[in-house]
Amino acid sequence: MSATNLILVRHGQSQWNLENRFTGWWDVDLTEKGEAEAKAAGELLAAKGMLPDVAFTSFQTRAIRTLHFALHAANRLWIPETKDWRLNERHYGGLTGLDKQETRDKHGDDQVHIWRRSFDTPPPAMEKGSTFDLSADPRYAGIDVPMAESLKDTIIRVLPYYEAEIEPVLASGKTVIVSAHGNSLRALVKHLSGISDDDITGLEIPTGQPIVYPFEGGKPSGERYYLSDA
Repeated sequence: MSATNLILVRHGQSQWNLENRFTGWWDVDLTEKGEAEAKAAGELLAAKGMLPDVAFTSFQTRAIRTLHFALHAANRLWIPETKDWRLNERHYGGLTGLDKQETRDKHGDDQVHIWRRSFDTPPPAMEKGSTFDLSADPRYAGIDVPMAESLKDTIIRVLPYYEAEIEPVLASGKTVIVSAHGNSLRALVKHLSGISDDDITGLEIPTGQPIVYPFEGGKPSGERYYLSDA
């Protein structure tokens, strides 16, 4: 079986990244900088000859548009693409839309750090019917939309999807690109690199920087690197 690659790309800077607000499942678009990051990711894929055959992304605009900018820049916009909510960002519950610094000022650095970085402690739940409740959004019809998620909760939905839908494509010898989010990609990195519950919370995944996992015989080789370092 031939060698292949899994490429992970966190979406480019979003408007709420710029504004330092908790985003989660709320659908926020890219900034001009985010668009440029996505294009640069695609140009790097082309320059390194790291050309994907199949693409996966979330239901969220910032990840979808990052994928499209990157694929367009790499002349791969034509490849098959699958969108799935299980690749969405972690749901930030009642923190959604709040300014991160104002939230620290109100609740204290320690409490906000627990909400943001603990493995299994979710933030306060979102209230049903509140401004950012997506239960009635048509893209989530038939889905039990969470009201808050910890990183552990995010892993519980991301990992089975990866194993059922993405891993078989890699095993077939195709190179796969996944355009997703900080926490959904953190879930994949934790699994693929065998990172502990404690250590994964400190892992930062930068926007627009392709991460490559080489696969051999349908299995990860154990290597992980940023394509810009190749």
